[in-house]
Amino acid sequence: MSSPAALPLEPRPRGAKPPSPRRRAREFLVQGLYQAQIGGQDEAAIQLQAKTVAGFGNADKTLYNGLLTESLKHSGELQNDLQAFIDRPWQDVSPVERSVLLLAACELKFHPETPSKVIINEAIELAKVYGGVDGHKFVNGVLDKLAMVLREAEMR
Repeated sequence: MSSPAALPLEPRPRGAKPPSPRRRAREFLVQGLYQAQIGGQDEAAIQLQAKTVAGFGNADKTLYNGLLTESLKHSGELQNDLQAFIDRPWQDVSPVERSVLLLAACELKFHPETPSKVIINEAIELAKVYGGVDGHKFVNGVLDKLAMVLREAEMR
C-alpha cells in the first residue's frame, strides 16, 4: 500500500532504455525525501514503503540506504549549505526540488568518489522528470554554486 505522501514514479516510455541501478536508487531517494518532508515519515517507514513499489528491486540498495540515512541525518546542515544559494526561504521551494537538492547536496558533501558533474546531471534529470516546468534550471543554478564551494578543487 503506498503512502498518500508518496511521489509517484513516472512510467517509462515504451522501448526506453531501463535506468541504471544508481539512477533508480536516486529516483526512490527523491520519493523518500519527499515523503519525509510532506508526510513526516521516518527512515524506517520510507524504507518499508519503497520495498513495496515496483522497480525497487532494480535499484542500487547500498546507494539508496546510505544516502537516505545521510540525507535525513544531515538535512538541517544540508539545508543551511543550500540556503546560501537560494533567493527565498527553504519552505518556499517546491518539495520535489527540495528533495532533489537535499539528495545532490548530500552526495556533493559526503561522496567525493562521485564526480560533481555526475551528481549535478542526475539532479537536473530528476528535476526535469519530477519537478516543475523550470525546476531543473533552478536546481542546476543552486548546485553549480554549491559545488564551487564544496568541491572547489574539482571544479577548477
